[in-house]
Amino acid sequence: MITGNKGEWSEIYALFKLLSDGQLNAGDADLNQVKEVFYPIVKIIRNEGGETFDYSLVGDLVIISSEVEKIRIPLKTFAEQSLKLLGQIKKATGSFALPDIEEFMHSVYCKSLKANSNTKTDINIVVHDTTINQTVELGFSIKSQLGGEATLLNAGKTTNFVFEIVCYSPTDDEIESINAISTKSKIKDRILQIQNYGGRLQYCTLQQDVFKNNLILIDSLLPNILAELVDLFYTSKHSRISELVKQMQELNPLQYDLKFAHSFYEYKIKRFLTDVALGMTPSKVWDGKQEANGGYLVVKENGEVLCYHIYNRNQFEDYLFQNTKLETASSTRHEFGTVYKKDGHYYFNLNLQIRFV
Repeated sequence: MITGNKGEWSEIYALFKLLSDGQLNAGDADLNQVKEVFYPIVKIIRNEGGETFDYSLVGDLVIISSEVEKIRIPLKTFAEQSLKLLGQIKKATGSFALPDIEEFMHSVYCKSLKANSNTKTDINIVVHDTTINQTVELGFSIKSQLGGEATLLNAGKTTNFVFEIVCYSPTDDEIESINAISTKSKIKDRILQIQNYGGRLQYCTLQQDVFKNNLILIDSLLPNILAELVDLFYTSKHSRISELVKQMQELNPLQYDLKFAHSFYEYKIKRFLTDVALGMTPSKVWDGKQEANGGYLVVKENGEVLCYHIYNRNQFEDYLFQNTKLETASSTRHEFGTVYKKDGHYYFNLNLQIRFV
């Protein structure tokens, strides 16, 4: 029996819904459909157990084939199944099985919730581009609003930023008292205590070099910019990236020339978010190539599926910028948020994790 959470079942829902709709509908930064922008779907490609299946749209039918034709299913059947699946996902909690949906899945050669993939691509779709009158295959990552808030960048020791404590050398007793703070907002409160002692945090480096070099590949100053973003998150009331970047623009910690009102911070953060969304991960050396070359498909709470990126990078960047936030991950698991001494200097690590709002 197949079991999965709401996000995992959303991938099957997206498959059924897109086949019944017959087109990709573009969305704007506020998750509203852009009525005049859509892309007719020629077929959806899915890999199951090493075998590739094509779900081709022909008239009011979906023709499923793998080298040879397997079966023909009416579009309305996928519409009915997607509607049923949406209702069941909304009602469910935790990890769950849907036997009636699974029975239909097997009849259309879907054996698992998630198609086999070692990349950020969850679904491959061949669309017809009417502007150039050509078909093109695009890979998309699927994000669902039907379950919990999805992460864009997962926390790990790889995403720890190392800050040196300057203007203050804590005693052993002070280190112990700072690290003993265990309030609900303990990381912020520990930083506040360091500041009360006259100290401040000054960015040094990232804990691991792979992520640092991936960031430098995007922009040589991106590690410094993200360090300021993380620092602001832990020392201000803001968590949404758009709000944090607005504050950074006002503070201008990197001393950019702003007399012509260039949006340095917003531009660079948008570039970073886009590269994370489409291929870059903290623990793997990145060559700058995008894996999910189509962009994102977002399954909304009302069941609508919107696509981002394809040929409109600006809308995709705006969507990521307006719909993401920083959050505090487990400080124990990822080893950050405590004062420590190394080679006669005192340090405090802060962690970066990004989640959709």
